[in-house]
Amino acid sequence: MSKVTIKSMENGPSIVEVDGKAVQWLCRCGHSNKKPSCDGSHRKAEFKAPASETKVL
Repeated sequence: MSKVTIKSMENGPSIVEVDGKAVQWLCRCGHSNKKPSCDGSHRKAEFKAPASETKVL
């Protein structure tokens, strides 16, 4: 079974990792023009949020 982890970066996107390899960057700020993917808009929007990590079983 694959190991899936979702890491929310401080002031940035959530990164979905499968077996330690990043496979998707998800928008958390709501400003991306490529939702649900991150396009870096969080920088211009000055998005602020803490980092966190979740392991999916």
